[in-house]
Amino acid sequence: MSPGGMAMITPVTGRVGERVIAYLDHLSRVEGRISRLIDGGFAVELRNTVRKRDKIANVLTWLANRDELNLPEDRRHDRFVPKNPMTKMILPDGSEHVCRIIDVSLSGAAIATDIVPEMGDAITLGKMHARVIRRIEGGIAVEFAAVQSRELLEHHISAPEES
Repeated sequence: MSPGGMAMITPVTGRVGERVIAYLDHLSRVEGRISRLIDGGFAVELRNTVRKRDKIANVLTWLANRDELNLPEDRRHDRFVPKNPMTKMILPDGSEHVCRIIDVSLSGAAIATDIVPEMGDAITLGKMHARVIRRIEGGIAVEFAAVQSRELLEHHISAPEES
């Protein structure tokens, strides 16, 4: 992978020129078009903003060097566990499901759930609007529609305590 393209090994193939959207760990959403077919998959020419290309370059550099330089995890915001980690998740079809917040940051959260929405689905977590950005072991990771304050998150992300 480079800031301008990537090779994808996949069980299915596409056609040259076909649009591809992928959700990748550390990079979130990347988009492009199939530029050529390769053995076991295809090559994608990424079509992202200059800002996104710069982010990809920075993340790829960090990934390449983190072990040798003993670099810390690259997180935009510190993570914490809310006082009440239990909450409800509302899916696009309106169904509600109880889930547990593994951890949360000002920009997103990791959720323990047996219900796995589709990548990119808009959901509500407590009272917070979020988008599913990846699957994790035992659940999903979501990104909030906007960066939040810790106080607002504590108040709006957890289900109200039963009295």
